[in-house]
Amino acid sequence: MNYLRTAILLSGLTALFMGVGYLIGGSGGALIAFLVAALTNFFAYWKSDRLLLSTHGAHEVDAHTEPELVQIVAELAERAGLPMLRVYIMDNPQPNAFATGRNPRHSAVAATTGLLELLSPEEGAGVIAHELAHTKNRDTLIMTVTATIAGALSMLANVGTLFGGGHRENGARTGVIATVAIFWRP
Repeated sequence: MNYLRTAILLSGLTALFMGVGYLIGGSGGALIAFLVAALTNFFAYWKSDRLLLSTHGAHEVDAHTEPELVQIVAELAERAGLPMLRVYIMDNPQPNAFATGRNPRHSAVAATTGLLELLSPEEGAGVIAHELAHTKNRDTLIMTVTATIAGALSMLANVGTLFGGGHRENGARTGVIATVAIFWRP
């Protein structure tokens, strides 16, 4: 079901992206926006997990470097009927964790050093179980695609603001307002 939701989300965001492109640059802008959306969708599906992990400075660990965390992930993944996920650590004192990936076979879970230091193994297992639930439900794909398209829409709105001129200036402003209204979360 989440694949259908993702397809609907991608279609809707691509249409919105093309609409903003049309407001900024007419039919040529819509075509360029479609091409950018297609590339963005491709990138979001195949590469966004690696980008997200590298952005956070995460490094992969194994049973030799982080035996306790890897064991927790292995046990929880087995209980959930998931394949073993790649496990990453982020050197950050703030307690946090996230899951990423397009499907359970191509997923990873990452935790900060702050999370591992602050929580007991049982509490940490609860956080990791929550992240594995996102993986099992394929929420990570939807969140990743949404974030990537939102970033692309933001970029398109900025381009429209910088380069929209003449009779299209109002369209650029409308695109910026539409983008902010849809994706801003207070």
